[in-house]
Amino acid sequence: MPDFEAVIGLEVHAQLLTRTKLFCACSTRFGEEPNSNVCPVCSGMPGVLPVMNAGAVEYACKMGLATDCTINPVSTFERKQYFYPDLPKAYQISQYAEPLCEHGRVEIEVEGERKTIGLTRIHMEEDAGKLIHSPGEGASYVDLNRCGTPLIEIVSEPDIRSSEEAVAYLKALRSILVYLGICDGNMEEGSFRCDANVSIRPRGQKEFGTRTELKNINSFRNVGRAIEAEIARHQDCLEDGEEIVQETRLYDADKDITVSMRGKEEAHDYRYFPDPDLLPVTVEESWLERWRGELPELPMAKRDRFKERYGLSEEDASLLTAERDVAEYYEAAVGVYDAPKKIANWVMGELLRELKDCETSLAGCKMEPAHLAELVRMVESDEISGKIGKKILPELFRTGKTPTQVVEEQGLSQISDTSELESVVDEVLAAHPGEVERYQGGEKKLTGFFVGQIMKRTKGQANPKLVNQLIAKKLG
Repeated sequence: MPDFEAVIGLEVHAQLLTRTKLFCACSTRFGEEPNSNVCPVCSGMPGVLPVMNAGAVEYACKMGLATDCTINPVSTFERKQYFYPDLPKAYQISQYAEPLCEHGRVEIEVEGERKTIGLTRIHMEEDAGKLIHSPGEGASYVDLNRCGTPLIEIVSEPDIRSSEEAVAYLKALRSILVYLGICDGNMEEGSFRCDANVSIRPRGQKEFGTRTELKNINSFRNVGRAIEAEIARHQDCLEDGEEIVQETRLYDADKDITVSMRGKEEAHDYRYFPDPDLLPVTVEESWLERWRGELPELPMAKRDRFKERYGLSEEDASLLTAERDVAEYYEAAVGVYDAPKKIANWVMGELLRELKDCETSLAGCKMEPAHLAELVRMVESDEISGKIGKKILPELFRTGKTPTQVVEEQGLSQISDTSELESVVDEVLAAHPGEVERYQGGEKKLTGFFVGQIMKRTKGQANPKLVNQLIAKKLG
């Protein structure tokens, strides 16, 4: 049988973080009462006129600049026509023939190898509403709050060859969007959604195979699983002599299979034509220059700089730069106490764990970067033990107190007085003569037992280095 390779292209819809919708003044706030953020424009009433949201154009252009796209000085809106209950106008205002951005690229890294994924286009469009199904009532309801929310659709070239590359590409895109502050990247709330076009072909063949589209996959993990399932299905079909049908499919995560949804639409099915109510979008070069100057350092560049400047591994630099607020927090802490690797370990371990446990972001953390730097310095200088440092971090996180305050209030300073510790060591050794005899008989691993007993008596405040030295000295 031939050796097949996958050919994958992704279409990503990213909801822009504007306060109002694309063509009206309704709020884009998520989680409001159904149909509370709706007006005659976004609900498709006859005779109303859309008015372009200039902020959405700026955000879309910034994404184009960040991905090395050509920003077209003139782009146009068209009506993409289809009938669905959550689309009140029976058409979606989108861009087709003349998009805002074209011919960009995104760098990804998989297993230490970098690869460039081409972007065909980035265009603007409005979102549809949302259907809410109630099986118990045998009914479906329509919520138009999301209708008219500004989106950009980011269409990749068919340059992706595996599910791993697809997930890396999506994560790279999401990081760029979040770094720019133009999308929150929340897949669960639908502000970052992905459709995948999948086909396979015998390795070495230039012609593409028949592709199928996987719609609205809602997590990075499921994107990878859905693509793997569809590749396997294509291969089984070809090996059994069956024809691949061009269609749209859905991924069933519980069964780990894809199921047919409908025949795949082509552009002519949507009967695109220019929207007569909207003028062409014109973008001036002076605007692009200003927006280019406002771009932050982007994730891949920041990752490379962190590796070079702070001596971090690829894995550590990737984790620290995945979210802009985490990267900035880390760098601020290092600016206070120059211990890049030690602070990286505390950020990646204790701080991110606390954020996860509290189900919050850094915006909800009261521990300032300077406080984390102070905590790491106190541990490194043996003022407190690492165990005590980890113990008090949740309180620092919640209260915003400094480590010095908490240590003083709770009397947690590390005991490093030799005479004080010597008496505790003597007590522990006297209380465990059997273990002492075994240690002196060659069971050196019992050091850990003695250290544990001493830590128990001192409530974790004994200097472990000094304790080890005293045990070795007394037991020979």
